[in-house]
Amino acid sequence: MSFWTDSLGTETRFRDAAGWRTRSIEAGEGDAVILMGGLTGHAEAFLRNVMPLAERGLRVYAIDALGHGLTARPTDVTYHMPVFTEHLIGFLDAIGAERAHLVGQSLGGWTALYTALKHPDRVGKLVSVTGAGLLLSDAARVEESKKVHAQVQSVTARATAAPTRESVRERLEWLMVDPTVVTDELVECRYRYYTLPGTEEALAKLVAEQPSEANRVHMIREDDLARIPHETLVLWTDHNPTTPAEVGRRASQILPNASFDMITDAGHWPMFEQPAQFNRIVGDFLVKDAR
Repeated sequence: MSFWTDSLGTETRFRDAAGWRTRSIEAGEGDAVILMGGLTGHAEAFLRNVMPLAERGLRVYAIDALGHGLTARPTDVTYHMPVFTEHLIGFLDAIGAERAHLVGQSLGGWTALYTALKHPDRVGKLVSVTGAGLLLSDAARVEESKKVHAQVQSVTARATAAPTRESVRERLEWLMVDPTVVTDELVECRYRYYTLPGTEEALAKLVAEQPSEANRVHMIREDDLARIPHETLVLWTDHNPTTPAEVGRRASQILPNASFDMITDAGHWPMFEQPAQFNRIVGDFLVKDAR
C-alpha cells in the first residue's frame, strides 16, 4: 500500500513565502497548524498525520522547509536558524495566518522554539518532537550536544554527498526502530529529492551549515526556554537516536507552560513510525481548550 493513500483528501500547493517558492501538503478548516520536519526531510514525513489532525478541526499544512523537498533551494543564504524562521514567517504571511500552532520534528522543533522567541505574537501552541537545538547548561549536556551535531552531520553527509538508493535507505533506517518501516517508496521519494537537477550545491551547503559549529549560537538555551510562555508539548520517543529523552524532559520543566510525553516503539520519526500515537497525543494537545 502506498503511503499516499493515507493522504487522500489533502491538496498540494505552492506559494511564495518571503520570496521563496514553497510547497505544502494541506487539508482541513480551523486554526492553522504548521508541520515541519528535520534536516534534509520533506513533507511526505507527515503524510500519515495531515488528514487525522485536520479531522480534529484544524487547518493543517505540512511544509518543505527552505532548502528541502520541493521548496526553493537557494545558494545565496546561510542555512542557520534565522533563515528558517524568516521562511516560516513568510509562509504564515502567504497563507494569511496572523498566528499558527507549530509542530516541529528535529530541525523543525528548533525552528518552532526559535520562532516563538523572535516572533511570539505569531505563534499559538508549540510541539517539539525529538527536537533539535536544545542546549542545557551543564557541561556534560553541552559536550553531548556537540557530539549529536557531529553525528547528524556525518550520517547526513554520507547520504547526500553522492546519493544512492542504498545510502538513502541507510539514512532513513537510522531514523527508525523498525527498519521495515522504510519502504522502497519512501527511499525512492527521498532519493529523487536528493538528485533533483541543480540541487547538489544547495544540498551540500545545507548539510554543512545547518549542523555547523557556527549555528550553535542560535541554539535554545535554558534562559531562552524560560522566556517562552506559549503552551508547549515536548514530545519524545523511547528510541531516539540523537538527543536523549532526559534533555527533552528537562526542557519541559524549564519552559513555563509545558508538558512532556513519550511515544513508544519509535525512533526519530514518530509521526511516521507510530502515527496513531502521534496523532492522538498531538491532536489532543492542539484542540484542548480550543474555542
